[in-house]
Amino acid sequence: MIFFGILLVLVLIAQVAEFFIPPIRSLFNAHIYLAPLIVFYGAVVLPFPLMLALALYAGFLLDTLTVQVIGGKVEISLGWSILLYAVLAGVMHGLRPLFVRGRWEVHCIVAGLCTSAIILAQYLMITFRRGSISFTKEVWWQIGTPGLVAILVSPLVFYVLHWIARATNPALLERRRFDT
Repeated sequence: MIFFGILLVLVLIAQVAEFFIPPIRSLFNAHIYLAPLIVFYGAVVLPFPLMLALALYAGFLLDTLTVQVIGGKVEISLGWSILLYAVLAGVMHGLRPLFVRGRWEVHCIVAGLCTSAIILAQYLMITFRRGSISFTKEVWWQIGTPGLVAILVSPLVFYVLHWIARATNPALLERRRFDT
């Protein structure tokens, strides 16, 4: 339970810190996202109910920090990313047996793909509300670059979080009968 509390605090810190990390100008102002990596690590380590609670928390934070109302019209509504995080974290949780066996590389790649999926979902929601879908080179860079950065950064983030998990609750990382 201590590790779950630590993850909640880290998600909050990462979500706020993302606003202060400057965009990558050479890659069409693509942003770096750290909070999804923390949530996705929690998805492979935590039991299912706590994983859902973490997804709900992270989705609520993302929604409250990115709700857009332009001209009295809501473009990104409150609650959509809770569902999105729950689905993507569920995918990661389904891959938990691989993680327990030490196959981290699969989760690093899936975490990057899921990070890009979050951004793609945001973009699609905005474009559907505006009534015009346009995929330019810049849009693809802004969707794909955070996923690539997540793939590259996730081994370090997962290692640090794994060390914290092991220090706070070693039983959390043990193999269980249903994981083999």
